[in-house]
Amino acid sequence: MTPAARLAAAIDILDRVLAGVAAEKALTNWARSNRFAGSGDRHAIRDAVFDALRCRRSFAHLGGGETGRALVLGGVRASGADPAAIFTGEGYAPAPLSSAEQQPVPPPDPLVALDCPEWLAPALQASLGPDFAEVMALLRHRAPVFLRVNLRKTDPAGAFAALAEDGIEAVAHPLSPTALEVTRNPRKVQAARAYLTGLVELQDAASQAVIEALPLKSGQKVLDYCAGGGGKSLALAAKADLRLFAHDIDPGRMKDLPQRSARAGVSVTRLETSALGSAAPFDLVLADAPCSGSGSWRRAPEAKWAFSAERLAELCAIQAQILDKTAKLVAPSGVLAYATCSLLDAENADQITAFLRRAPEWRVLSQRRWTPLDGGDGFFCATLTRK
Repeated sequence: MTPAARLAAAIDILDRVLAGVAAEKALTNWARSNRFAGSGDRHAIRDAVFDALRCRRSFAHLGGGETGRALVLGGVRASGADPAAIFTGEGYAPAPLSSAEQQPVPPPDPLVALDCPEWLAPALQASLGPDFAEVMALLRHRAPVFLRVNLRKTDPAGAFAALAEDGIEAVAHPLSPTALEVTRNPRKVQAARAYLTGLVELQDAASQAVIEALPLKSGQKVLDYCAGGGGKSLALAAKADLRLFAHDIDPGRMKDLPQRSARAGVSVTRLETSALGSAAPFDLVLADAPCSGSGSWRRAPEAKWAFSAERLAELCAIQAQILDKTAKLVAPSGVLAYATCSLLDAENADQITAFLRRAPEWRVLSQRRWTPLDGGDGFFCATLTRK
């Protein structure tokens, strides 16, 4: 496919996304209907679609509307390329520019240029302070690919060597001793021997830094309360010899955890909600709570535009409930760790302040927030113990 034909395909897919189809599903459906497209074509089309979603507001401004065509046109203009050379109508290229599309475009407002949702800007500005503009600008771009070295099976040097066998290059990242940033051939990772044999796992560097921030010791009984797919469970298991348990309100999210833990060479026991009480108390409970995901919007850009004030209020209520529930599962001298991948104070420091008002017998041991300025996703983690 020519570059212009790839952008025409991106226009079609974006129109489906704007109509309500999830981006991953729209991309899969297009690929199944266009089997002539090679892997290079599919990757280029995927990149164009996700670039447009990350920069949806600014590309819409540059392209003159909220359509797949306008977003792609806006992206072409943002790249500095000449739209008339791509929108030719020749072969499978997009149709030529209309007279309206050829008109000069005025400079965007600051929040439009940063692709920041208007309603959420005041909260993000208050939470991020002087870092607001720089963080929001980073969220407009593709996230780096990070790996976690599984210290149960190898060390960073061994991981580098194993990755090199498949032509994958990486560098150490300062956020965590186990973090590697892939600098060449990131799309080969999941087929690489290093990944298939459990030497490395895909995990954001800031997510790894959260685990590094926890006071873990061998022999502890630890619960990953909101385990999801189990990425943090595996990182916990690799950090120390723990009696490790994983729980999620939706057990189906943990369905791949047995296979993943076997590949990693670690043991994780899954717990149903009904079994939490009898399994308690735990020396450490990690509650990686459901949140806005604002720290990882560059990985899931659709979430940025679908997010609402009503959903934020709902999430804040859920987070408070999780803090109250998990506190009851912690041993008298144990540690409660609360984490989110949010940049918003309402989901982070404000939740800890409110919890301490409800439970004055607790105190903060540590509290930290990471933003994309640190290199990884945005994360927050607070550790607490009883006075």
